[in-house]
Amino acid sequence: MVNYGIVGAGYFGADLARSMNKIEDAKVVAVFDPNHGEEVAQELGSDVCASLDELVAREDIDCVIVASPSYLHREPVVKAAQHGKHVFCEKPIALSYEDCKAMVDACKENNVIFMAGHIMNFFNGVHHAKELITQGKIGKVLYCHAARTGWEEQQPTVSWKKLRSQSGGHLYHHIHELDCIQFIMGGLPEKATMVGGNVYHKGENFGDEDDMLIVNLEYSDDRYAVLEYGNAFRWGEHYVLIQGTEGAIKLDLFNTGGTLRVKGEGESHFLVHETQEEDDDRTAIYTGRGMDGAIAYGKPGVRCPLWLQTCIDKEMEYLHDIIKGGEITEEFEKLLNGVAALESIATADACTLSVKEDRKVSLSEITKA
Repeated sequence: MVNYGIVGAGYFGADLARSMNKIEDAKVVAVFDPNHGEEVAQELGSDVCASLDELVAREDIDCVIVASPSYLHREPVVKAAQHGKHVFCEKPIALSYEDCKAMVDACKENNVIFMAGHIMNFFNGVHHAKELITQGKIGKVLYCHAARTGWEEQQPTVSWKKLRSQSGGHLYHHIHELDCIQFIMGGLPEKATMVGGNVYHKGENFGDEDDMLIVNLEYSDDRYAVLEYGNAFRWGEHYVLIQGTEGAIKLDLFNTGGTLRVKGEGESHFLVHETQEEDDDRTAIYTGRGMDGAIAYGKPGVRCPLWLQTCIDKEMEYLHDIIKGGEITEEFEKLLNGVAALESIATADACTLSVKEDRKVSLSEITKA
């Protein structure tokens, strides 16, 4: 039996805990969350901890799952590692490269597993796209373009996810697409540029995050990537497009489905999630509720949709297998050696510096600081 502790039992943390608790030889034994801990602990039959220190000091906990608000990740990750606990940390791992490195280093220094919660890597379609690229189906990848955009009206209350100091804004909170592109392009770009800002969503009940961001990434060997983020786009889109010398792949996350286009072979289609039902479920959320990808974020007490629950199950099963001594597969190695965490936050920091100082930023400025 492997025992887990949960730090942060809101929307995502609660479903991570539920997923882990379904595994036969796994048990969530303790929960720490001053706001939602009691209800989730009662549901799972777990203990409620009054403090973070109480949870990480428990001898019966093997691994700590950190799913607290993004700006609160560093302390639980470092303290868990110092107490000899393995760590899973939800994205974004941190809101600065400095914090991210301190977290990864703490886990290495204490010889514990650190897994980054970049769940998009567990999408069926992302896995298949990586396979197609490895097989050479689209030739050399020259360019990637991701968009996660939409429009958001005023809300009755302002979620912490809409505050840059707590969520990092769209660039950090929706870091999935950036991480996905960096996996496909082979890691860090050489240079990054970002333009944009808060062009419309200002004033009461809007928060202070930037609502329109355009990111340009420059890789070696004349390869490039562009990402669009924000909630100031009336024509919302959500996709990752991969352009190669022999073909292209599109992962459409709005009208959900994957498409492979190869020179001389035409088009073929594949699922983004595990089943057609799950792809349809995601499409229905976007089209039926007017919930664009840029504004889709959960709230405590609400369950994750079908397609996301399946991805969480895959992610938690993989984590549990690794904790038990399972082999780290090459596909997910970067999620478990700190590289994916560090690379995604390094690029986000470079983009943040770019828009602040209105210039192109070399990634070495961030990683060697």
